[in-house]
Parts: sequence; C-alpha cells; structure tokens
Amino acid sequence: MLVTLAQRPDLAEATYAIPYPPDSPEFMAGSLASLLVRGRRVARRWPHLVVALLEDDRPVARGIMVPFRGRGSLPSRGWDEVAVWAAEDALDEVTPDTACALEIAVHPEHQGRGHSRTVLEGMRSAVASAGLGALVIPVRPPDKAAVPAMPMPDYVAESRADGLPADRWLRTHVRAGGRIEAVAPCSATVQAPLEDWRRWTGLPFDRDGEAIVPGALAPVLVSTAQDFAVYVEPNVWVSHRVG
Repeated sequence: MLVTLAQRPDLAEATYAIPYPPDSPEFMAGSLASLLVRGRRVARRWPHLVVALLEDDRPVARGIMVPFRGRGSLPSRGWDEVAVWAAEDALDEVTPDTACALEIAVHPEHQGRGHSRTVLEGMRSAVASAGLGALVIPVRPPDKAAVPAMPMPDYVAESRADGLPADRWLRTHVRAGGRIEAVAPCSATVQAPLEDWRRWTGLPFDRDGEAIVPGALAPVLVSTAQDFAVYVEPNVWVSHRVG
C-alpha cells in the first residue's frame, strides 16, 4: 500500500527511520545543500510529496520530493541547485510547477522486490495530485562507483544489446517510462577538512591530487597543504510523466 505523509502523518518517524544500505557512503552527509531539505523539514512543509510503501502498516520504502518553479533547462548543478531553488521558492512564496525527487530508499531487508519502481509510481501519482506538471530526478547511479575515472557522459552512453542502459538503476528508470535528459556534472558537492574525510572513509588522505574513495562516483580532489578535500558528484537528469 502506498500513502503520503499528508494522508498518514503518524508514519513520519517510521518513514524516515528506514535505514540506508550499510555500504552507503557516509561522506554524502557533508553536503551543505542537503541541510536545506533535511528529511523532517520536508515532511513538515510538503508531506504530500513524501511517499511511503507499507507492509503490514509499516513503512518499508520511501520516496522524497520537493517542489520548485522551473527555470528553463535542468541545472548542471543538479541536486544541490534544486535544493536551493525549492528553499528559495518556499521563502519567496513562489508557486511551483515541478517536483524533484531527492531520494528513493528501500529498507535493506526488503531489497530486490521491485519496491523502488512501486515507490516511483506512487511519486508520479503524488505529483499529479499536487497539480504539478513534471517530475524530474537527478539520478545517482551507484554502479558508477566501480569506474570513478570514467566521465559520466561515457558511462550513460553504455547500453546493452536490447538498447537499455547498462547501468541497473538507470535501466529501472527507463523501464518505468523515464527519459534520460542530460548529465548534471556538478550535481552534489561535499567540501570538508581532511579530518572529516578520514572519519567518513577510514582513508589517510595524506597525498595531494585525486583520491579514489569507495562509493564515490568520481575522484575526490585533495589538498594536504590547505587541509581540505572536495568531492563533486555527477548525476543524470531523468524526467518522468506524471499521473
């Protein structure tokens, strides 16, 4: 059963308590833009755009979206920029026309059952019910972490014999009716002192230049002299029909 938190506000805590997989990269918590749309803040302001999949009346998967007013083309700064746009529009009381999905998460114990696609369908319905005309997603294809040095446009261009994307998560979106629109080369940025990076990753970060970090879709740029490292993550813009 699919519900929104507007329909079931009593499920907010349980919905946000769904854990990420144990191998999820901790360093993504260092994204400053994500603080603007921190989970419970979205649940309070836009509960109709938070979707929960229930089993025995308990959330086992969630989809989180924010609304914004389109500014023409999809931004190259992807996830980060849409988070800022949503916050700006809310503060300025601008009427939105588009929803952006920030995440789809499935409880690790319920993986492999098609729940991601079910939640995606529920998100499209929620967007239509909200009177918004489009759903866009800055997709983070996790398998890209196996080839961090490969440019994202080259990765996205890889396909199987049947023409579907080689990447499993992009393939899920395309099978669900999604359309790959563009690469967002600077979609999410994490900049932090080296001590934070050491804590997040367990790596020494004792050399300048590019560092390969497990779970990162691109190399992390390191400066030991300046005591910081910067990660700029590329994502892939995918649009979905609503309704």
